[in-house]
Amino acid sequence: MSAGELDRRGVWIAVGAYVAWGLMPLYWHLLKVVPSMQIIAHRVVWSALLVCSWLGFKYGRGWLRETLARPRAASMLALSGVLIAFNWGLYIWAVNAGHVVESALGYFINPLLNVVLGVAVLHERLNRVQWLSVAIAAVGVLWLTFNYGSFPWIALALAASFGAYGLVRKLLGAPPVRGLGVESLYLLLPALAFLVWTEASGRAHLLAHADAPSWGAGVVGLLVFGGVLTALPLIGFAAAVQRIPYSLVGLLQYISPTLQLLAGVLILHEPFGRDRAVGFAFIWVALALYAADGLWRSRRRAAVPAP
Repeated sequence: MSAGELDRRGVWIAVGAYVAWGLMPLYWHLLKVVPSMQIIAHRVVWSALLVCSWLGFKYGRGWLRETLARPRAASMLALSGVLIAFNWGLYIWAVNAGHVVESALGYFINPLLNVVLGVAVLHERLNRVQWLSVAIAAVGVLWLTFNYGSFPWIALALAASFGAYGLVRKLLGAPPVRGLGVESLYLLLPALAFLVWTEASGRAHLLAHADAPSWGAGVVGLLVFGGVLTALPLIGFAAAVQRIPYSLVGLLQYISPTLQLLAGVLILHEPFGRDRAVGFAFIWVALALYAADGLWRSRRRAAVPAP
């Protein structure tokens, strides 16, 4: 797809998904009392119930068979399910272990990886201004990486896993909600087995035990609603990658880590020095340049009379 052909609805869907993801550290921080792996298992269970119930209501019992009938759908959705589960697990652990800023760095790196994948694998093309914006953003990410103070393995693992997830979904082209439903079903039984084991062994407190009370209705409600917050942004993301160039997906994704960074610094009070501010400034300049180029091209197309 060329830079001039842009689905505006796809852009807004992507923006909505990234805003939700950007604010999500604040939500998971409310669940700090729950071990990270148990939060992941609850995300899987409740999002699977939500998505699969909706699919069954709208399409009937045949939606799963029809989705898996696509070439390579079973194997590719199994792979994308593993990738997103790993990404969820590492992210929630990082947030509740006090690494929100490094997690944000990972999602600043990820858009650059998406741009590289879009050009190298999907053969998308960028104009000169877009290449310049990518180069400026790369400088900012490199600055952040080398001035972070330690090897940012959390950031790099988050970037790689989510970049690979988005590429697999793009290559498969399955309907976004159905694809998420299949991914959820692959993960459902292991997640349920894990939750039953942790509850039976006293490692979880969804229910009251003889020697410990339950987490309470508030925590249980947050765990259940976490399924909604899991499903909706992923559905939006999967829909967006089918509508707009993957390279543009990558650049829009800077919305999410920017909000994560602000949450980590201003609300959760993680450290943020001048060196990090310089790196983020490069990234914002790149975004402004890319947005200005897109706006100029949009107005230019609108000014051209229809034949």
